[in-house]
Parts: sequence; C-alpha cells; structure tokens
Amino acid sequence: MSSTSKARLAVAGAASAALLLLAGTGTADARPVAAPDRRPAAVAAAPSYATWIADVTAVTTPAAEYLGRRLSVPGGRTAIVLDIDNTSLETYYSGGITTPAVKPVLALATLAKAKGAAVFFVSDRTEVLRWPTEGNLKTVGYPLDRLYLRPLFNFDPVQTNKTKARAAIEQAGYTIVANIGNNPTDLDGGHAERTFKLPDYNGTLS
Repeated sequence: MSSTSKARLAVAGAASAALLLLAGTGTADARPVAAPDRRPAAVAAAPSYATWIADVTAVTTPAAEYLGRRLSVPGGRTAIVLDIDNTSLETYYSGGITTPAVKPVLALATLAKAKGAAVFFVSDRTEVLRWPTEGNLKTVGYPLDRLYLRPLFNFDPVQTNKTKARAAIEQAGYTIVANIGNNPTDLDGGHAERTFKLPDYNGTLS
C-alpha cells in the first residue's frame, strides 16, 4: 500500500472515530427531538388571580341583583344550581387539601339561602369524591342542600349528566331561578330561568 493510500485510510478512520465520539457524548445534534410542552402556553392563557376575581365579580354582581328581585316574589320552592370547580371553589388558582371558596360566588349562595332558595351543586366529579367534596364545600361556608355527582360507571357526556340533574331538581318540585357555571356544559340544556357564565378563558379553567 502506498503512503498516499495509508494517509487516506488514516483520515477516514479519524473521521469515523470523531463521529462515534460525538454520538456518545450526546451533543445537541445527536439528541432525539422532544414533543413541545403545551403546559406553559396553557398557563399563559390564564390571567392573574386578581383579574379572574374581577371578571367573576362582573358576573356575580348582576346575578345578585337579579336574585334579590326574583327571590322577593313569594310562592313556590326556589333553588339555584352551582358548578364546583372554578365556579364555587378556586380549583385552578389554589391547592391543598381544602380548596378555598370563590368569595363572590359564596356570597351569591349565601344570599340565595337567606332568601329561602335551596342551594344545589352539580358537578362532573365522580361519586367516589362525594365525601371530600361535601366536606370541602361545607368547610368553606357553602350552604348545601344536595350535591349531584357523576354516577359510577357512567360515561355520558358532561352536559347530559348536568341537564339530567337539573331536571331531577325540577321533578322534586323546585324552580331553578339561576344556574351558575364557568363552562357551556354547566349551562346548556335548559331547566333554569336564568344562566350566569363565569369566565373560563377558552377552556383554560375547565
């Protein structure tokens, strides 16, 4: 073998070794491409806590004025219906064992109860969460006449179950004068005189 051929082989071998070394050391070019993390975008879509409370209050203020007028009319068994997560409880913005009440909504429920209306909660939480959910609601001060949850082994759409719950309340002899939630599935389907939608920021607060 000529000296020129030997030199070419040496250069090729060195290049191969260098490639192997780069692969083994995990350079940027050698790493697998990861799927983008969507969580930061979701967090960015939610406003500050103060902004959220202000937006909630913008809905509960006219709701309270309406309830003050509506519940002053004598006769019949009246009720309001409340969603739980990010409507009655600060699920998105708070953590811990006991989730704090959304204060403007708590004030609304307290007003309705003081004026003789029953307070019902309708949630997509499952029946296995009944005990901690009831305990949380009562601990933070909500009046609670009955809690409707998703039955075990039930796979119906959220709106179907929530509409059925309101229909059951009516069948028990109540007129639902207000239904409050932060998602269209909380409110669509009828069985309420008035609906009040709290902000969900395009689904960020489910």
